[in-house]
Amino acid sequence: MSHRSLRTNPVYKKALELCIISREIASYVSLNKDLLKLYQSNSLRDIIANSLLTDAILIPQKIAQAEYTKCKTERLKNALHINIMLQNMASYCTGLEKDGIKEKEYINLLRNEVYTFKKSYKSWRNSLK
Repeated sequence: MSHRSLRTNPVYKKALELCIISREIASYVSLNKDLLKLYQSNSLRDIIANSLLTDAILIPQKIAQAEYTKCKTERLKNALHINIMLQNMASYCTGLEKDGIKEKEYINLLRNEVYTFKKSYKSWRNSLK
């Protein structure tokens, strides 16, 4: 697969959208506005925001790895990692709610984005086999 086709790959484009919304939500909910230093925080909210960002950034990377490898086992392993990260992201939404985020609509927006991505992801994952 060429770089050009990766940029036009629907699941990859959705993954980038998920990254953008995750970054916006992390920035909004975080007490530490320097997103590159969230991992240094002792705040549960910052730790969740950092985990959310990390998984969101890894998803398009895993898609690219799956698309570029010829090894079926590697493709499926990358797809499995994405599935785990999606489950994690749903848990991060719950964690943020339990940590007292008042603006539930932002959390629900992220949840909906994860759900929408999941549908696109499942179709893509099935094409890897």
